[in-house]
Amino acid sequence: MAGGEVSSTSGQVMLIEEWNGSASTKLFKTATVTASSSSFSIERSANRFGHVWRGILQAFVPEGFPSSVTPDYVHFQVWDSLQGLSTYIRTMLSTQALLSAIGVGEKSATVIGATFQWFLRDLTGMLGGILFTFYQGSSLDSNAKMWRLVADLMNDLGMLMDLISPLFPSAFIFVVCLGSISRSFTGVASGATRAALTQHFALQNNAADISAKEGSQETVATMVGMALGMLVARFTTGYPFAIWFCFLSLTVFHMYANYRAVRCLALNSLNMERSSILLQHFMKTGHVLSPEQVSRMEHILPLWTAPRISKEVKLLHSQVLLGVRVSSLHHKEVMDILQSSGSYYRKAKYLLLEVDGIISIIVHKDATASDVLQSFIHALVLAYCTEGTAPHVESQSWMDKQYEMFILKLSSSGWKTGRLLCPSIIWTANWIHSPLNDKID
Repeated sequence: MAGGEVSSTSGQVMLIEEWNGSASTKLFKTATVTASSSSFSIERSANRFGHVWRGILQAFVPEGFPSSVTPDYVHFQVWDSLQGLSTYIRTMLSTQALLSAIGVGEKSATVIGATFQWFLRDLTGMLGGILFTFYQGSSLDSNAKMWRLVADLMNDLGMLMDLISPLFPSAFIFVVCLGSISRSFTGVASGATRAALTQHFALQNNAADISAKEGSQETVATMVGMALGMLVARFTTGYPFAIWFCFLSLTVFHMYANYRAVRCLALNSLNMERSSILLQHFMKTGHVLSPEQVSRMEHILPLWTAPRISKEVKLLHSQVLLGVRVSSLHHKEVMDILQSSGSYYRKAKYLLLEVDGIISIIVHKDATASDVLQSFIHALVLAYCTEGTAPHVESQSWMDKQYEMFILKLSSSGWKTGRLLCPSIIWTANWIHSPLNDKID
């Protein structure tokens, strides 16, 4: 509450204004209290509908909205809700087909048979989720956009398997288990990327609030989708062509909505591709691109659908191997590292090796997050200079003169320069410079 005093010939009159809102930029006056020794009155705001509407809205958007979230939050949530709506409608169609294939409603079907089939379907999905986490868990946050699309693509494939399961009664178990494995990939990838995106949206350390409100939005989309799904399933029962037309149409819309949702994201964290785009542009122009500009240039489709070399940006990061295992190197490569370590990387927490245009990074076991980022930027510069006569000399000269300025400009443009988003580095090394005749412990 905020109040003020006004003098009166008959005494003192106090005016107290009542305000509602959790953020200073979104406060609304709801009432004015006038009090004196002889009178007392309350004048409430005439816009009660607006007050009620704001109360309802608080259940679905984070407190302090829109200043508490990034500018791309609204566009992403709109497209994400639309794709979720189409998913729940299709879920009713695929579940109906799956239950029909199991034998629901048929006299010949047994309870134990249906239970076993459902159990086997869930079991394969659980195992698939564990295997997917083992192989790809560490790279999900570094490529959140791509894995977000992959997650929904795998979900589409899983529902397609359920829908076609009645067409292959002899291979029913195989088909539904394949669909369950596909959906398990969706659960892991979608959950991990959602956590990364929530951290991106949170501008006021309000990730928990954003996650809770996202749950409310999804609940509404689920209820509406289920209601529409039951309606569609009721009117398409017995009409296979209508079922397939609705399912495929909604699938196409689902893929489009997901693409639009991911495309509008402007992540300000540094991963391998964004670092490559930023560095090459800086080396050519001396300027740093904004997160919004880079978001329009980076690939968001799965790697196997994207060209290896973009027409606009040479993907230098595809020439870099981070965290190379020392024991996998040949004798000549080790000798090259020995020669360069004493001259170029004596004070660095990493070593670089260039072989046929491929840059291998050996990371020191005591390297920090900033050291890893520096090693990767250095490797990109070395890859950029491989066509020169002395790439190691040229890249080291650039790092000495331009690296700190590059990082400073990145920070001033809104980029997070504390770490590089990359798969976990499990192979590191420790090296000691010593004369040949000295013994190394």
